[in-house]
Amino acid sequence: MENTSSKQLAMKISVVTLVGNIILSTFKFIAGIIGKSGAMISDAVHSASDVFSTIIVMIGVTLSNRKSDSGHQYGHERLECVAAMLLAVILAVTGVGIGYSGVQKIFFENSESLAAPTGIALAAAIISIVVKEAMYWYTIIGAKKINSSSLKADAWHHRSDALSSIGSFAGILGAMCGIKILDPIASIIICLMILKAGFDILKDALDKMVDKSCDKETSARMATLVREQEGVMSLDMIKTRLFGDKIYVDIEISADENLTLKDSHKIAENVHNNIENEFPTVKHCMVHVNPYSKQAS
Repeated sequence: MENTSSKQLAMKISVVTLVGNIILSTFKFIAGIIGKSGAMISDAVHSASDVFSTIIVMIGVTLSNRKSDSGHQYGHERLECVAAMLLAVILAVTGVGIGYSGVQKIFFENSESLAAPTGIALAAAIISIVVKEAMYWYTIIGAKKINSSSLKADAWHHRSDALSSIGSFAGILGAMCGIKILDPIASIIICLMILKAGFDILKDALDKMVDKSCDKETSARMATLVREQEGVMSLDMIKTRLFGDKIYVDIEISADENLTLKDSHKIAENVHNNIENEFPTVKHCMVHVNPYSKQAS
């Protein structure tokens, strides 16, 4: 039920931003051509890449929410990380293309031949900043609610577009004031911003693909909770690993060696249930009980 509602929310957010990006990128591209702004055309290309990234998010969310089966007994959550990695690659390719265009204009074109942008390009930049920042907050709030890495990546894609529009605004305004070279310089700055966002998204996705442990604060909270459980004499080991947007936990505790197997199992089950209830992102908690001898201590 939880997976279904998470998927529905992710799809709703994706459809809204998909339609918004199609309209926005078309408007910015037309404004860039009419307004004679290379920075705005570059910005439009960036917004167009958001359309493809959102489609990838929708595919990733759909696949990662599939139920476990005989061939994938631990589920499909990591497929969302694959989607996030694809988004990072799209961002990088888009950024390099935009940067290359700016470099070409600065070093291989006569600065006098560069056309000065007009007011429509400046207006498009302002509209883009407002719209893309709104998309960022709309998406990031939903991503945090359902803990979706690909949706978070898409949110930062929107934020990077808002930042690139700020660069476009500065470049276009400068070029309109007579410093025409600021327009292609803005394209290069946009390129660097996009590459930074792509790197951060890729790193986060890779961490979740290679069984990286969860953050120290979460692990410490888990350890405290385990020690508080009745019958736990000591916490001998706690290991965590990220599996897509979920966490697997392995715990070893010590209990009185004189307890029956049934009583020891009850303690382990209590630890297991409390960890999974207290931490919603924990997909499974495995608990092993060691014998605790007062003489040995």
